[in-house]
Amino acid sequence: MELAVPGPTHPPVVASWATSPQESRRWCSLDRVASEDVTRWGAEPDVRAYVALVDGEPVGYGELWLDDDEAEVELARLIVAPARRGQGLGRRMVTLLTTLAREHHPAVLMRLHPDNTQALRCYTAAGFDLVPPDQADEWNQCQPVSYVWLRHRSDH
Repeated sequence: MELAVPGPTHPPVVASWATSPQESRRWCSLDRVASEDVTRWGAEPDVRAYVALVDGEPVGYGELWLDDDEAEVELARLIVAPARRGQGLGRRMVTLLTTLAREHHPAVLMRLHPDNTQALRCYTAAGFDLVPPDQADEWNQCQPVSYVWLRHRSDH
């Protein structure tokens, strides 16, 4: 697996990976994702978007949200192609993204929708732990849902 900057053919492919409005909301808080959304996300300031490729085929997508003020990076909007789920690709992608994140800041964190138990298993297998409940409560004060927050083990 390798990570690459998304090319012009990737956004429509990535946008098609959420298989239901519920899955789409867990992924990115939208009921439906269009190609233009994926393109726009990657163009946002302080966002670095990546596609995960296996033998040139896009199998995953994820972003690094750089926060220089807090000296941390958040892994965000992670998704694996439906046909490639359950093969360990998500864990590999998270590991590669974490390595890239550390090139910017040593603190790496992520959040996920509270009912996304499959993603939680993936992220803990990739070296992330839940943040303490009081910290999660503080970070969730301005959020639309009470996210599950995780920090990479080497950060604490």
